[in-house]
Amino acid sequence: MPDTGANDLPFPDNWRRRDLLELQCLEADEIQTLLDTAQTLKDRTGGGRKRLSLLRGKTCANLFFENSTRTRSSFSLAAKRLGADTLEFSSAGSSVAKGETFVDTAKTIQAMGVDWVVTRHNTPGTPHLLARELDCSVLNAGDGAHEHPTQGLLDMLTIRQHRGRLDGLTVALVGDIAHSRTARSNLWGLRKMGAHVIVCGPPTLVSPRWAEIGFEVAHSLDEILPRCDVLNLLRIQFERQHARFFPSVHEYAALYAMTASRMRRAKENILIMAPGPINRGVEITPEVADGPQSVILEQVTNGIAVRMAALWLLAGAADRQAAGEMTEPTQVSQPQWS
Repeated sequence: MPDTGANDLPFPDNWRRRDLLELQCLEADEIQTLLDTAQTLKDRTGGGRKRLSLLRGKTCANLFFENSTRTRSSFSLAAKRLGADTLEFSSAGSSVAKGETFVDTAKTIQAMGVDWVVTRHNTPGTPHLLARELDCSVLNAGDGAHEHPTQGLLDMLTIRQHRGRLDGLTVALVGDIAHSRTARSNLWGLRKMGAHVIVCGPPTLVSPRWAEIGFEVAHSLDEILPRCDVLNLLRIQFERQHARFFPSVHEYAALYAMTASRMRRAKENILIMAPGPINRGVEITPEVADGPQSVILEQVTNGIAVRMAALWLLAGAADRQAAGEMTEPTQVSQPQWS
């Protein structure tokens, strides 16, 4: 896997953030910059297979307090593709089990000379706390049911690659909206980029509050299906649920699973997406998951590109702030945890 040596990527003038905590607080032009940079890096690395030296000498620490396959591996590969070193941390067997606080653990890791901390935690707001306490850059890899910004970005990048735009498209997020951080990042990001977003699922999992803040709420997939350009099928997150939100998995699948018969009633060029892991037969049937309209594996590939972009942009902003060449922008919106 040779180093391409293509290190002449110009740094965008509009990017000034050293942390990536959520999409709700980003402006549309910042999201555009992230997507454009991700596409450029994907192209320059041959789809994430070749190396660049853009981040040589820097170190990325993955602090994961929840299980992860795609996100953790993707951040590690993204850092390595750009020449950075990685440090892997898991709470199991760590000093956290001995009583050390989350913040003290992160400060200890930072003291080892890391440039970014990528964190996943089941408590909403944890990355925001770390961003206040640490001097290095912080990337949110999922905080409870709040946000998962790089997942939202890779979803948008995948849509843009197939449709050429986000503006004017109708995108439905179907399933467990109540417990999905992926849904929240997609909602804020897609709306800022001009898409019409529908949240669809059982009334117990789709709050009417989303309609109050401008999103379309639906409880019938069959009713909205003919209008949709994209379906993003969210996993039922049984591990986050403490009550029964629908009578049975069988009933949920009958009402909301994307099946071959529903595909015949959808637009011919509809995109089928899922953040994974997928529950075959619950949110989606195998023939749809593996069918020609499915871009599920492309989402995984684009995750590396998006995370390369995030690491490079945050590192560039941090270096420029340290040199006194720019200042951190003020937050433009108040995070919403619910």
